Amino acid sequence: MTATSKNLDEIVHQIACRELLTDKKMQVRESNPLLAKLKTLGSELWIDTGELEKAQSVWKKELSALTTNNTLANQVVQSGIMDEVIEDALKKIRDSGATLSDEDLVLEIGFVINCRIALRLAEAFRVKVSVELHPSMAWDMEKSLAYARRYYKVCPEFFILKLPLTPAGYLAVRKLSQEGMPVNFTLGFSARQNYLAARLSNPAYTNVFLGRLNAVVKDNGLGSGDFVGEKTTLATQRALIELRRTGATHTKLIGASIRNGEQVGTLAGLDVLTIPPPAMQEFLESGKSPDEVQKDLDPKTETGINDFNSMGARFPQLWEVPDNFKKFTDNLLNQTPVDELTGEDLTRYCEKHGVDLFYNFTAADQKKIYDHGKIPRLDDWPGSVALDDLMTQSALQSFAKDQDALDERIRSFIS
Repeated sequence: MTATSKNLDEIVHQIACRELLTDKKMQVRESNPLLAKLKTLGSELWIDTGELEKAQSVWKKELSALTTNNTLANQVVQSGIMDEVIEDALKKIRDSGATLSDEDLVLEIGFVINCRIALRLAEAFRVKVSVELHPSMAWDMEKSLAYARRYYKVCPEFFILKLPLTPAGYLAVRKLSQEGMPVNFTLGFSARQNYLAARLSNPAYTNVFLGRLNAVVKDNGLGSGDFVGEKTTLATQRALIELRRTGATHTKLIGASIRNGEQVGTLAGLDVLTIPPPAMQEFLESGKSPDEVQKDLDPKTETGINDFNSMGARFPQLWEVPDNFKKFTDNLLNQTPVDELTGEDLTRYCEKHGVDLFYNFTAADQKKIYDHGKIPRLDDWPGSVALDDLMTQSALQSFAKDQDALDERIRSFIS
């Protein structure tokens, strides 16, 4: 790092930081018997929103963290609540005399905004908050490391670093975990992705975006999609429990992309449930008694997939961690100088050993995914594209689209 860039980092750090005041209104929090039961079954309970008022509307004593992402941050920014922060950050950076391109300026102000959104939540609830990196860093290990460390420096007491599951991400998260930083390794869609993440990267948390898995079945006309995401999540949980039992990892699983209150009850006992406010409200108003909320981590066999002989044949890979994949992971860790790898090296290693974790999406492929949306059209993609990999890429591109909208609002203040 040059002296100039180090000085800029310090300037932006001071802009991003602010003292957390005590919100006396939030000190007394009601308990809820349904949530208390989930906690006794072993689940951490998080709220999935960047909007303070929505979090306050469902907040209970049993909740212990919040998670934000690029989509949720964009919702906050488009409301106008961060406009003053943008103006202030822009003025202070310009007054510092720093010379930045407009794109770098947008990136720095975006960093400030993310910090301020997360600090606002941390101030109100005094709990951990996941803060997600800009999607443009997903394939750049060094940039991911630099910004993750900068986020953590702003608020080590409350910030959890949120990085996406890409080749560079696996290796960046490994380094951050070795440095003792808490990481929420996001955009996971299969047991095997998270098995590798737990073994190779050992983050504090990994994810299954279960609601999107149900949606990809339904949206592609393959059935109702019922329990596809839940089955994948429960299979992943069992795999991580076994790894923790052997001491191979300390990673916990987050059930993410929860769509309704019923899923909250179904996943009782999962390590972590991160729940959007509407789904939380639905669960709290479900009429269930605490006795009806039971822990069952068995990944049931029935799913809402009508045909496993065509495109449906791609789905079992989501919840299976076969012995040959475990052996591949062993070999990667034991026969490779892992800490010297780049993202490109990891991709080539997978290709060499016939593991289809990282398809070579061209720029045209990525644009097609970006334009289509977060749920891919499976007819567009050959069987050589693994479904979990495709879902991760689709999620990353959907976040990039929302990040682009956020960035555009920042640009409107620059021009």
